[in-house]
Amino acid sequence: MFDWRSIDEWKRVVRYYQAGLANAAFGYGMFAAFIAAGLNMYLAQIVAHLLGMAFNYLTYTRYTFRGHMPSLPRFLGAYAGQYVLSVTALAACAALGATPYLAGFGSLVIVSVLNYFVLKKFVYRIGEVR
Repeated sequence: MFDWRSIDEWKRVVRYYQAGLANAAFGYGMFAAFIAAGLNMYLAQIVAHLLGMAFNYLTYTRYTFRGHMPSLPRFLGAYAGQYVLSVTALAACAALGATPYLAGFGSLVIVSVLNYFVLKKFVYRIGEVR
């Protein structure tokens, strides 16, 4: 699943987190803006998640996994699962007493680690080159 000895694998992880920083800034920025505008944190989460999906697809396809064949249906499926996980993490963080901003950040960290492996294994299947 992850080849610890592969330089290409580590380069891909670095690109994933570089793109991930831009994706996170966009998605969390949208989430925080919606919270500041008075939206409920769960409504803010879904709207920011949907907007972030389009942004993320572009950055991951053109930068992180460039040269590999993407699957839009698998990407949408992965992000549907990611959304369920992110809302669960959001609720768990909120239940622990975190503010909506901190709960959103905690959810982001938890989901980002798992997302790399899902994208690599199911969406941008390494070896399927364009």
